Amino acid sequence: MKLSPHISLSFKGRCEAAFKFYERCLGGKIAFMLTWGNSPMVSEAPPEWADKILYGRITVGDTDVIGSDALPQGYLQPQGFSVLLNMDDPIAAERVFYGLAENGTVQAPIQKTFWAARFGMVVDQFGIPWEINCDEAE
Repeated sequence: MKLSPHISLSFKGRCEAAFKFYERCLGGKIAFMLTWGNSPMVSEAPPEWADKILYGRITVGDTDVIGSDALPQGYLQPQGFSVLLNMDDPIAAERVFYGLAENGTVQAPIQKTFWAARFGMVVDQFGIPWEINCDEAE
C-alpha cells in the first residue's frame, strides 16, 4: 500500500497568479491550466469568472500540486494544514522562504532549530500556509 496525499489548493480568484509565483519561487513548472470559460462547466460560474482557473496543475520537484479558483460563494480560507517543503540546502531553504514571504505573513521566522538546519512558517500572499524544513546535513 502506498499513501499519496492529493494536494489541491483553493484560491479566491488568483490561481493563475499563484501558480506563476510558485514557478518563480519554487522552480516549478505549470503543466496545465483550464479556465472556467473553456470548460463544460462554464454555465456553473458567473460570467466574470470565465478567465478564472477551474483546474490547474503545477509540478514542483517530483510532486504535482493541483489548484483552482473556487466559485465566489464556495471559497473557504485555507486552514488546518500547511504545505511542507523538505529541503537539504540551508541557503536554498532561506531563498524559498523569503520568496514565499513576499507580501505574505511570516508565522515563524526561518532559523536553526534543534531538529533542523533551518525551519520557518509563512502564509503566502495567496493565503496558502507553508512550512520550510531543511534537515541537518548528516
